[in-house]
Amino acid sequence: MCLNPTQPVQMHRGSSSLLLQVLLLGGGLFVSLIAPTSPAYADKPALLQGVDRRADQAWEDARQIWDWAEPGYQEHRSSALLVERLRQAGFQVQTGVAEIPTAFVARFGEGSPTLGLLAEFDALPGLSQEAIPERKPREAGGYGHACGHHLFGVASVTAALALADQIKAGQQPGRVVLFGCPAEEGGAGKVFMTRAGLFEGCDAVLHWHPGNRNAAGDASTLARMSAKFRFHGKAAHAAAAPQEGRSALDGVELMNHAAQLLREHTPEQTRIHHVITAGGDAPNVVPEFAEVYYYVRHPNAQATKAVFDRLVLCARGAALATETRLEIEHHGGTLEVLPNRVLADVAARNLRELNKVGYNEEELRFALRLRETLNDPPGLDTLATVFDQSGTVVRGSTDVGDVSWVVPTTGFTTACWVPGTPSHSWQAVAAGGTSIGRQGMLLAARVLAVTAWDLGHDPGALREARAELDRRLGERRYLPLMPADVNPILDYRKRSKD
Repeated sequence: MCLNPTQPVQMHRGSSSLLLQVLLLGGGLFVSLIAPTSPAYADKPALLQGVDRRADQAWEDARQIWDWAEPGYQEHRSSALLVERLRQAGFQVQTGVAEIPTAFVARFGEGSPTLGLLAEFDALPGLSQEAIPERKPREAGGYGHACGHHLFGVASVTAALALADQIKAGQQPGRVVLFGCPAEEGGAGKVFMTRAGLFEGCDAVLHWHPGNRNAAGDASTLARMSAKFRFHGKAAHAAAAPQEGRSALDGVELMNHAAQLLREHTPEQTRIHHVITAGGDAPNVVPEFAEVYYYVRHPNAQATKAVFDRLVLCARGAALATETRLEIEHHGGTLEVLPNRVLADVAARNLRELNKVGYNEEELRFALRLRETLNDPPGLDTLATVFDQSGTVVRGSTDVGDVSWVVPTTGFTTACWVPGTPSHSWQAVAAGGTSIGRQGMLLAARVLAVTAWDLGHDPGALREARAELDRRLGERRYLPLMPADVNPILDYRKRSKD
């Protein structure tokens, strides 16, 4: 997921500040940021023990998925590993749902309420990295878990397993459903799963995300539309017969120029970004094929679509001017997240209660070295804080948005990376492969499990959450930004020239 919330806390980078941080983390170089024990947890020790008992296995699985680093819709081994863990625990698992080979739904229990947990497991291109605090790719140009989805999927599964124990023991009512959601990074897997009706019947859905801090609240996100614009021209010798050629690359460049001019005339908070994925092979050959991949984002889905439609006009105009043929392949449309304050308050309370993040000596050395590669990072003491992001718009997009339009949904982030680390960076990959990532993952598993427990024992809260969703929707109904005739593009991470 492409989430990078604004950091509200800024710390000085001077030597005295670093010394203070070391002192804060000193005395054996470990800080135990333990929230006071709440009486509310008196009836939950077995649930939490169920998470803790699986900690080593969970970390082994997360590191395995980190090693595999499989891209969207190609997470065959990662998906199979999570499915195996769930089946071993007695979950009924349906694989290949929504016409996606790596998507699955795992159910345990029966009756009401039905609580859903989301799991992701896809990696990002070009961000392969060793688990060390300096840039060193494991594989040149390879994939890496720069958004921490190796932690995401495993934490959610671990929480689901602990909840299943309590359902089996008669201590947790209803059932838990784990949704294996591939290709969040650009592939919009959850949109197809939502469109297939897989989330219908859930009373609430919970998710989380790795981050550089602990945060919760009823935040929203940016809606997103994306597409690959392919220009087909006519090859010719660029020196001997340029008049015979029609450059596909000219089409891409002209579209890009038009898009730059468009920026001035878009609503506030619009984001337009692109990469050229194919542009020709030799300067002395007029390119007969070129491709550019665009994202358009805005906090409001309808504004996103309006800007995207204008971007399409830029592409068509470029094709007309360069006498090339335009082909548009839609790659995703995700709605903004509809916040739910009722659910967010429960998750935030549990995150505050359970936050015990602390760095040992080895983790501290890693963090201090990694900080040297970051721009003005906040202090390490921010690990003690759970930031309230209520009422904000997170500057990223996620296909969780579509889920939130059909069922009450909430999420949170835990500190799986060194404070100040941006998502989609090699630094995130590196930290996510260390025990720093393990800590955040296990905190997330505990928060997910306890939040599901609370909701399972409080039908009134679930009714209030549903009523809140209905109020936020008003007269609106779920209408995907993804065109109805678009199916999952299972090879979308494959470069056009391959």
